[in-house]
Amino acid sequence: MNISRYETGARMSRVVVHNHTAYLCGQVAEDRSAGIAEQTRTMLAKVDALLESVGSSREQILSATLYLKDMALFAEMNSVWDNWVPAGHAPARACVEASMASPELLVEISVIAAVSP
Repeated sequence: MNISRYETGARMSRVVVHNHTAYLCGQVAEDRSAGIAEQTRTMLAKVDALLESVGSSREQILSATLYLKDMALFAEMNSVWDNWVPAGHAPARACVEASMASPELLVEISVIAAVSP
């Protein structure tokens, strides 16, 4: 069995790859003081970078779970999401309201994606 862990610390790895599947740890905004649209944009940019680092891409995302601080932010977050997801490649997705690890965070995402062999 081959399991590859990337950017591993004491608590977690940023990406774990097993059987051509990448599991990303939760990604949050670059600037936690920004509004929901900017937090969503920078969070998704981190997803792009992590996927690329292991030979994957947003077209290969299988599943995404989004956590919102407040469901009142749902429509604005979706406007950024809808422009980011490639046409015809929408993953299975869930979006839930959740208490965030830091009070200024508005959105977090966890992603599972296929990795090209």
